[in-house]
Amino acid sequence: MDRLSGQEEDMIQNAIKETCIDQHVTYTLEMDGKFYIVEHVPARVCMETGEQYFTPETVEKLQKIIWGQKKPVKMIETPVYEFELAATDS
Repeated sequence: MDRLSGQEEDMIQNAIKETCIDQHVTYTLEMDGKFYIVEHVPARVCMETGEQYFTPETVEKLQKIIWGQKKPVKMIETPVYEFELAATDS
C-alpha cells in the first residue's frame, strides 16, 4: 500500500475531525410507556451531526432524576400521532 503524502494525511484528518461544543440540551426518554423530559442538561454536541455526548457524571444524575421519581418542576400534555394515519389523512 502506498504511503500518503503529508497533505493527504492532513486532508483526511480534517475530514474526520469532530467539532463539538458545550451546550445545554433537552434530554428525552421513553420508559415503561411514560415520557421523561429533563431540560438544561450539559452536553457536548457535534456541530456536524447533532449527536449529544454526556459525561458519566451527567448520566448518573439523569438516572437519579428519572429512576428516583423526583418531583417534576412542571407537567405537560403531549399529543401522540400514528405516522401512517397522520400522513394519509390529508
